[in-house]
Amino acid sequence: MSRLSHSEVHMVHRIGWLRAAVLGANDGLVSTASLVVGVAAAGSGRPEILIAGLAGLVAGAMSMAAGEYVSVSSQTDAEQADIARETRELKETPEAELEELTRIYVGRGLDEGLARQVAIQLTEKDALGAHARDELGISETVTAHPIQAALVSAATFAVGAVIPLIIAALVPAAQITLIVAATTLLALSVLGGLGASVGGAGIIKGAIRVTFWGALAMAATAAVGMLFGVTVG
Repeated sequence: MSRLSHSEVHMVHRIGWLRAAVLGANDGLVSTASLVVGVAAAGSGRPEILIAGLAGLVAGAMSMAAGEYVSVSSQTDAEQADIARETRELKETPEAELEELTRIYVGRGLDEGLARQVAIQLTEKDALGAHARDELGISETVTAHPIQAALVSAATFAVGAVIPLIIAALVPAAQITLIVAATTLLALSVLGGLGASVGGAGIIKGAIRVTFWGALAMAATAAVGMLFGVTVG
């Protein structure tokens, strides 16, 4: 195969939606399973457990969407403000901006003459794009998309949250706590490994990390459920 026809797919190209998707599914699975385990540990019946889990699913999905939208919107606002400032500076002080771009390329290893030649050519082609990319670190690959992040977070949270709800609805009521906890840990290990694999990281490390914190969350809510169950009873 010719080198010219060779194409590469880098992990950074999908870091935006991947981050939102992994966090959403992770949070949905952990928080809803923890809620189900905690309510079950308190001695509640299946209807109460399912109602609590479903309420957690809806509230969590909306919270994830709102939080992600606000967070990413703030990043977008900052990016747009920087772009507006660069646009103004390019109009008012083009020579200073050209020198600034030259200094950046010199700092990256080019000699003075070549750095200025590169800066001139890139400025002639797309001055704002060159400054956005090389001075500000903003490119289409990593540009924030608030609505996309919000929708992905809500959807993946719901997908993760559905798993413990289905298990709680199907297994014997007396075994909800044990089976939901076990299946959640298994699902978390798979999810952690998958997320690490797609992101280019170590599968085992990713699986262990996610499973550990999930187990800790469920243990904490189970303890609360048993404590208040005994107190109320």
